[in-house]
Amino acid sequence: MLLKGLKVIDFSAYIAGPGAACILGDWGAEVIKVERPGGDSMRHVFGDLKSDLGANPIFDLDNRGKRGIVLDITQPEGREALAKLAEGADVFLTNVRPVSLKRYGLDDATLRAANARLVYAVITGYGLEGPEAHKPGFDVTAFWARAGVANMMAPKGTEPFMLRTGFGDHTTSLATVSAILAALYEREKTGVGRLVQTSLLGTGIWTVSSDLAVQLKFGRLASNRPRNNPVNAMSNFYRSSDDRWFIHNPRGSSGGWEKFCAVAGCPDLVTDERFATGKARRENARPLTEAFDAAFSALPFDEIARRLDEADLVWSAVQTPADVAADPQAAAAGAFIDVEDGQGGTFRSPAAPARFPGADATVRPRAPKLGEHTREVLAELGYGEAAIEAMLTAGAAVA
Repeated sequence: MLLKGLKVIDFSAYIAGPGAACILGDWGAEVIKVERPGGDSMRHVFGDLKSDLGANPIFDLDNRGKRGIVLDITQPEGREALAKLAEGADVFLTNVRPVSLKRYGLDDATLRAANARLVYAVITGYGLEGPEAHKPGFDVTAFWARAGVANMMAPKGTEPFMLRTGFGDHTTSLATVSAILAALYEREKTGVGRLVQTSLLGTGIWTVSSDLAVQLKFGRLASNRPRNNPVNAMSNFYRSSDDRWFIHNPRGSSGGWEKFCAVAGCPDLVTDERFATGKARRENARPLTEAFDAAFSALPFDEIARRLDEADLVWSAVQTPADVAADPQAAAAGAFIDVEDGQGGTFRSPAAPARFPGADATVRPRAPKLGEHTREVLAELGYGEAAIEAMLTAGAAVA
């Protein structure tokens, strides 16, 4: 696999950091997940539910294939063991707040002084500098709300709404993997690692950067519009007679105008003076949407799909999560991977979002149990059995 031989210490919790380490692991890196006593909070994400689901696919997703150990960095022995791990690693990945890491001698300057080749990657809510760099942040606060994403997504006049689990975190995971790989490439030339950092705020701003580029240039930005009064009625959602939604997106602002009218069974719209030009269609987007609503609501989805495909227009069904799970094209695109369940079988999970034909993993090991590999990893670091037992007894390590 592509990253075989790369050693990653994942001293992070929740989703963004573990997600980045998961991707590196899927691509061949050896990843050791270091948790504090009690474990990553995501292990307990379903703890308040009335019924026991018997599994935790959210934690399993971001932590598959890793070896897991538990160290208490508030104790000298725990800190020493984590520092030893970093001495032999290529990447140290963390989203623990920098002030805590510095307090315990686990900051980038200290660890890179002992290992000049170390790439030290830190994920924060708001960055490493500035008056609010110290603030804690989750994706719903730093990525979704603070970066302006929530405001841009909600149509004008509507209330803000929550984003789905891990949406901003996993976007930040991708940014973090990119930063790590760039630093590793630099290290190949210089022999020296570096500090790299990503933030939920910065990633959120980048995800809406096309709109923010307009804001920065002109000092204003049009609001998101409700479906019944869009900016462009051709770039919109419509519902079939059998209650299935689809979206069409024109090539350019007016690409395929005549074809789309034909698909809807409304060729008369082409000669309607209200819609004669692109500008006119924008000014009359509400009545045009109403016309398309009426037309498509009289047609079954399969017929609409056939017409759109024959016209070579750009469109998609609006799929439910169940639809996506059963989508043969998603499977063919490599969107899923099998993960060992620890009982001789496997279960499906989302795959890392890139493919390497001929080098893709087909099955990944399951996520580690809490402290499952503590003894094993400490022994590899040179700790003898007596020293390991002493650490376990003192609570500096947990197995």
